[in-house]
Amino acid sequence: MSWHKLGRVFAPAGDQPWARAYAAFPTAHVLSSGDIRVHFTALDDLQQGRTGWVDLAGTAPQRIVRYGNEPVLELGEMGDFDDCGANVFSMVPFAGRQLYYYQGWQRSQHAPYLIFTGVAAAEGDALRKLRRTPVLDRIESEPYMRAAPFVLADGAGLRMWYVHCERWQLVDGAPRYQVQIHTATSNDGFHWVTHPQACLQPRGDEYAVGRPWVVRGDGGYEMWFSIRSARHPYRLGHAVSADGLDWVRSGPDVPLVETSSIGWDSEMVCYPCVIDHDGRRFMFYNGNGHGRSGFGVAEWLGD
Repeated sequence: MSWHKLGRVFAPAGDQPWARAYAAFPTAHVLSSGDIRVHFTALDDLQQGRTGWVDLAGTAPQRIVRYGNEPVLELGEMGDFDDCGANVFSMVPFAGRQLYYYQGWQRSQHAPYLIFTGVAAAEGDALRKLRRTPVLDRIESEPYMRAAPFVLADGAGLRMWYVHCERWQLVDGAPRYQVQIHTATSNDGFHWVTHPQACLQPRGDEYAVGRPWVVRGDGGYEMWFSIRSARHPYRLGHAVSADGLDWVRSGPDVPLVETSSIGWDSEMVCYPCVIDHDGRRFMFYNGNGHGRSGFGVAEWLGD
């Protein structure tokens, strides 16, 4: 059992003002044509993040068949919660439309940024924001960050896993966050009830577990996520759960996508996105520079 790397798929050429570099946070879903659309975050010259897309061949997801020349999710107006970045993290069909949950962020003077969750809906290839304000905004117990949302249909409603910054602190003179994963539920996609218990927390020398991606199966849930620690800039983790709340991390015997000896993902792997298509399982992920080198894809060659 293993993940077989199919190679790097995409990195911006740098010829578009909105996409000078980066293809971070790959977020994939299967189109009615059978091709795979991947939304990604690109940065402009001011390091502001917009959402773009590429379509990949469903039978060969390392091959690009279409590319969007314009962003589908723009920055908010000055002062809005997403005036520095609007970055898609998941898509879920709900109530007759495709909802896209994204993280919107603003730069801050002391902490590097504040990040909260917004929602948009598909209108053709474009995405239309449904609220000017976050649907997952700051609360007393989570004042800094409620971000990286992953959403699944859950009965008649929705369920979300997202990241929460517990605190910021200075480490060797630089700000460092402490990030864990929480879950929330909603009946309408706009109002969310957060469970007070954390799903996953850093352990050992780790200081962040993030970008959760959850797949539901007959036996419960699987989650892939990113890990940051003092020893490793980024690597991937895996956990399982019967109820989506209490998670057990998998041991070292569970295969994960690892760094390569050379090349675009030789320093780190992060931000996993896992989809099943025509009996095959693919993971899209970022490599070096947490998205600066683009994103690639691996295929599960397991049981």
